[in-house]
Amino acid sequence: MDQPENDHLASAVARGGPGKREVDLYVRTYTTLLQSSGAIGISSLEPAHLTASSSLHAGATEPAPDMNAFMYSTLRLPGCISDVDHIILAQSRRAFGLAGFTDLSRWQSASAPGRRRRWSYDGQSTLAAYIASASDLDDLIPTIVAYQIEWNKFHRLIADQPEIAAAIHHLAGTAGIAGDDTGFGPGEPGPAHPSPNAIRSALLVDEGDWSRLARTWGDAFWPTLAKMAGGRKRTSLRMLGGSYLGYARSTRQWWAPVVATIDQLGLRDRPYYFVSSNTHGLVNVLSGTARRRRDALTAFVREGNDPDLLPHLNQIETGESRASRDNLLYFAARGYFAQDGMDAERDRRYDEERAVGIHHVSPTGAIDVGVQIIELDKLDPALFDGRLSGGADRRDEAIDPDDGLRADGFHPGQAGSDAIIININYPLGLAAYHILSQIGMFADPPRGVYILGKAATLNGRIGDVMIADVVYDEHSGNTYWFDNCFSYQNLAPYLVFGAALDHQKAVTVKGTYLQNQGYLDFYYRENFTVVEMEAGPFLNAVYEDINLRRYPTDEAINLRSASPAQMDLGILHYASDTPYTRAQTLGARDLSFFGLDSTYASTIAILRRIFDRERSRLEADANARG
Repeated sequence: MDQPENDHLASAVARGGPGKREVDLYVRTYTTLLQSSGAIGISSLEPAHLTASSSLHAGATEPAPDMNAFMYSTLRLPGCISDVDHIILAQSRRAFGLAGFTDLSRWQSASAPGRRRRWSYDGQSTLAAYIASASDLDDLIPTIVAYQIEWNKFHRLIADQPEIAAAIHHLAGTAGIAGDDTGFGPGEPGPAHPSPNAIRSALLVDEGDWSRLARTWGDAFWPTLAKMAGGRKRTSLRMLGGSYLGYARSTRQWWAPVVATIDQLGLRDRPYYFVSSNTHGLVNVLSGTARRRRDALTAFVREGNDPDLLPHLNQIETGESRASRDNLLYFAARGYFAQDGMDAERDRRYDEERAVGIHHVSPTGAIDVGVQIIELDKLDPALFDGRLSGGADRRDEAIDPDDGLRADGFHPGQAGSDAIIININYPLGLAAYHILSQIGMFADPPRGVYILGKAATLNGRIGDVMIADVVYDEHSGNTYWFDNCFSYQNLAPYLVFGAALDHQKAVTVKGTYLQNQGYLDFYYRENFTVVEMEAGPFLNAVYEDINLRRYPTDEAINLRSASPAQMDLGILHYASDTPYTRAQTLGARDLSFFGLDSTYASTIAILRRIFDRERSRLEADANARG
């Protein structure tokens, strides 16, 4: 069966335990409660959260902390969350102001390492968050609920063991002094207190999770545990109005400065290619910024003694690893440019990028999605990653190294290209629909739409690249069939650690926590192997750009009938999670350097596709002129 039937899904999983019905109940519970004009307690959502039996929160009902879920939530919430008692949500600054929060500009800006979202913190106990689409609610609310459930487990364990509480408070008094990678400072508990290792055992946390948590919290490690000892979490949540059109208004406000930049550059009527990926991949491959600093970045890795990168660097230099040295430089560049005192170096980097037609537009308002505008005719092929222009560093064993594209040696400027690339930092869920719809109203349909995102895989490994040509969208109930312009041969020459899996079927889900075992089992039985959050909304927007009506609901839609000359379409996902293996999620494991293998293989494939399409377009135009 190619199109899942909701009733069938609900009844099928009900016989084997919690399934879609329980997830839908959870969504309805927080959706209706948030309609209240006042605040609601997060504790009121805990029963529905537990009933949903999220695969990501498999240990929710266990007495021991579920460190997988707790780390996942911790990385997606600002560090100040340990002090927060009240969370307010709104679509715009105006909505905050109408509710009396008129001084938001004086609040502290906050951020989370694992999720882009605009946060403001009053420095005491209130945290404000901007909501860019309904998917933000589906993502944020279960994350907060899971965080509170796990926090309170820690509190109960500590409260039941007074000697552990006393030791934590003692160590919290010595916090802020640099210690080792377990987060323990030089102050010892003393003969009357349990050791840090005894504290860890008493809290039922294994050594690996304890070390990861300590690295995440840094100097706040012991003070945060002391806060857990001090009391339960009783967070309240309030939604300040909101509407469907409010999301569209937020998207228009986000897009306005991009249009202003395009007009300032004189690029308004140029043909364009749309890419949703990240803000480092295309720039690194095209600008040469990292490769120009090869010696400095190599020294940065060595001097920093990075436990992840240094072994890879040594193996690459001795020939023991086939990994790309360029990928390692790209990874190191993030930390290198983020160092204190690097303002001048960052300015030089932006100057170098502008010189080759790469322009950055920082996001404003509710939608925290950065944009890059890339002028193809200003790019310098001498600076390209070798895999893009000449085929260097391709694997050549066991496969045909030819990816079937005519991108080698393409010089956009000399060829007379007038096209641009509009690249965005991939959005979350339904924000993808609003963004691509807004861009589609800006000009004629794009020459190509290329999506690179992360996903869970039900049949592969972390680091694999999945290439789907069927997508079921849970938001609309639509199933899309389309000709994915990418295939195995386009990715395999550039992958070292992962595999390229084409002809897959993907399901666009509402949220990472909004899945359970019965839910996943159903989709797997129907041969859906890719679980992600953006493809369906993007395809709904594509449908509206090539048809005369709004996207339908609960239909099987064949996009293969759309003319390839009208809009090229490619969707790639790199595997970041394996839900059937409890420990293999982003909450339990960082993709780190291995993740760049699939990310940059996909980036190379996208750019080579654009170059191939642009070369064909220019040749066709020349032939048409005679």
